[in-house]
Amino acid sequence: MTDLRKGSHMAFRNSKAVIVGVGNVGATTAYSFVNQMLCEELVLIDVNHEKALAEAMDIQHSVYFMNRNMHVRAGDYADCADADLVVISASAPMPKDSTDRLQMLKPSMGLVRSIVDSVMGSGFKGIFIVVSNPVDVMTYYTWKLSGLPARQVIGSGTNLDTARLCSEFSRMYDLDARNVEALVMGEHGDSEIITWDSATIGGKRIDDVLADNKRRTAGVTKGDLAKDVIQAGWDIFSRKHNTCYGIASSVTAIARSIFFDDNAIYPVSVRLTGQYGVDGVFLSVPTILDHTGAKEIVEIRLAPEELKAFHHSAEVLHEYYDVVDNA
Repeated sequence: MTDLRKGSHMAFRNSKAVIVGVGNVGATTAYSFVNQMLCEELVLIDVNHEKALAEAMDIQHSVYFMNRNMHVRAGDYADCADADLVVISASAPMPKDSTDRLQMLKPSMGLVRSIVDSVMGSGFKGIFIVVSNPVDVMTYYTWKLSGLPARQVIGSGTNLDTARLCSEFSRMYDLDARNVEALVMGEHGDSEIITWDSATIGGKRIDDVLADNKRRTAGVTKGDLAKDVIQAGWDIFSRKHNTCYGIASSVTAIARSIFFDDNAIYPVSVRLTGQYGVDGVFLSVPTILDHTGAKEIVEIRLAPEELKAFHHSAEVLHEYYDVVDNA
């Protein structure tokens, strides 16, 4: 495994990532990795090896038009032995007409167990990024199966939900979404919370922005925005039967901070050990990411009602741990 160190915007020497599951999400993530030249070697693994081979060939051809070289190929689990990072993007099929990611729990468990056992059987000692839904529970399950330190098992969590919220404010007020400082925390799902009390746009409190821009706000409430963030993925899914670009970019941002030791802060699913009054549950909280994985959890001040909702989110997820632990 490469010794990752803080440095340039170039791929680290001998750095290596593996993506397991090259459907829409995995293939798009692979292409995003290549566009940002995150590592020197990228290996794609899929139960359909011919699909992985085709995606690797197609993406490798695109490297010709980029400024630096990167090797992309199809492989198998033995390739995980010296990988710095393994992304689990394989997911069980969504139950028909379902709008609840937690309904995917049992089908996903068998899939994730097979993947993690195979990855760890190679001697892997790197960092997992889990994308498979229900992502918070599957991140816990990956940690439990792998035996790795908790800092090395990270779920994509509410990083994309946060981007969706900031993008909505960008649309409403015609501004750069990166000027919005608002986090989505907790479960990646119906019990997630938005940290309204500390949210700002350009340093101005969100409550004041909403009140002072009533014409542009057009009657949209915080409740409407929260609902839209939760619903956004389903709105996309119902129209094109998958979501891939947003989640691929989210995973790439997480991986970039790990590979380049950026110490970026993202709301990702990590194991809490007393932070926010929660112990032993994987939930999305702002986390500093570096070459060690989840370097440090950032505790922000939550309003009393936000903390109560966050604890409810933890309880929702903890209920499913009995199913996982007894599998």
